[in-house]
Amino acid sequence: MIVLSAASGAFGRLVIDQLLARCPADRVVAAVRDPRRAADLTARGVQVRLGDYDDPATLRAAFTGAERLLLISSPELETAHRVGQHKAAVDAARAAGVGSIVYTSFLDADTQPEGVTAAHHATERHLLASGMPHTLLRHPFYSEAFLNPGLRAAVASGELADGTGGRGVNTALRGDLAEAAARVLTEDSLLGRAYDFTGALWTYDQLAHALSRASGRPVVRRDRHDRAPGAQGWLEEQVRSGALERQTDDLPNVLGHPPTTLDQAVTAILTETAPAAPA
Repeated sequence: MIVLSAASGAFGRLVIDQLLARCPADRVVAAVRDPRRAADLTARGVQVRLGDYDDPATLRAAFTGAERLLLISSPELETAHRVGQHKAAVDAARAAGVGSIVYTSFLDADTQPEGVTAAHHATERHLLASGMPHTLLRHPFYSEAFLNPGLRAAVASGELADGTGGRGVNTALRGDLAEAAARVLTEDSLLGRAYDFTGALWTYDQLAHALSRASGRPVVRRDRHDRAPGAQGWLEEQVRSGALERQTDDLPNVLGHPPTTLDQAVTAILTETAPAAPA
């Protein structure tokens, strides 16, 4: 049996899609904070169990019978709270007799104990100390933070604002990372390792060309010198510092094929039907 924690989130649902293409639905269990939000999974034959990161007793019950557990990192942003949730989940998995844990960590969590990787670093150390068999899937930033329907505005205006200083971006799409997780969960030979996942390096100059090719309209990259609002501004600062240029072959090696290309991602975004306006 394969159990997924935090399974009702966007990433968890993508992993379930991949698992259902590889194994019977009755082998898949979705542990969620609110089972009422997962009625669609029940309808697909997936067993849905209550599993709340803030209630360890529910986690022990949710993880019972699991040969493999995909421990999807908590969406909690406060580091101490997140670490506590992850430690409780690992301890619950050990108490429930889970065979092996696959944890969605973050790139460089093994070497950087502070900042965005702090909770992941602490969780990796707790997993090691637990003595449980485990596999680490260190994710990069999601490509969707940069590649999203907002790019349609660049096509409409013919200009792509760029605050990255021309540096490379090594993000990966959720879908590719979800497929990789499903492969690890279902292929014995992939277990017991630490994977440092990155997508193929791309730049905003390449993105502008990809938008032009996909739309049939010229799109020109334009340097933006003011800071983008909110999280986007912080992300662009990371790119400008070179923090998103690390490259490995781990993702294509686990997938068994190249990750989604920039052109494929852009084409999917521009051809996706926009949601209808409310009446």
